[in-house]
Amino acid sequence: MCRNTHEEKMNMAVYEVTFSPTGGTDKVTDILMEGCQEEKKEISLLSAEDHYGNYEFQKDDICFISMPSYGGRIPQIAAERLIQMKGNGAKAVLVCVYVYGNRAYEDTLIELKDKAEEAGFVIYGAVAAVAEHSIMRKFAAGRPDAGDVEELRAFGKKLREKLEQEADLEDVKKVDEKKCIACMRCIAVCPKNVRKLNKVVLLAAETKMAKLFEERKENELFL
Repeated sequence: MCRNTHEEKMNMAVYEVTFSPTGGTDKVTDILMEGCQEEKKEISLLSAEDHYGNYEFQKDDICFISMPSYGGRIPQIAAERLIQMKGNGAKAVLVCVYVYGNRAYEDTLIELKDKAEEAGFVIYGAVAAVAEHSIMRKFAAGRPDAGDVEELRAFGKKLREKLEQEADLEDVKKVDEKKCIACMRCIAVCPKNVRKLNKVVLLAAETKMAKLFEERKENELFL
């Protein structure tokens, strides 16, 4: 798997796991992943000869798992192949594609979520997108259209930004003073417990704020 510089920094590999008999699901997923600007490894769930149990992912990996909606469900054979994989806590972005035009996708995303979690993936995001009917082309003709492409790319970009923000939070070796909001994350996750607050500064802050915390506060519950 080829990784670019930022992938190495985040220790992340990107995978496109799709079941796309006529290409519509692949098309939607490719557009979505353009916004992520990542090199990817493609895994098709179409082959009856592949050994899907051999696919093992890492916790830092992200997998775009994409399937069409057939009568409001994911294809059974695709589900059977997906649950053979070993997600190992890898992030999963679920993509449900209405390959039958504008028909409702019903339980497709829920079923895809259940199968992905059964395989050991952690759900990171989800998309339900429209594609042209795979046989009767007049239904949802031309979809994804220009508006769909713009929307999917924008969502992919947001996913990318979210990944980068999370990677920055996990990098405790350095602190960007311009971005620091004193959230204490770096102290909480430091593996050697070497990041600490300045004792003098902490004592001064405790002295200044002591009166604000003298009175006991009660929980407030709303129903």
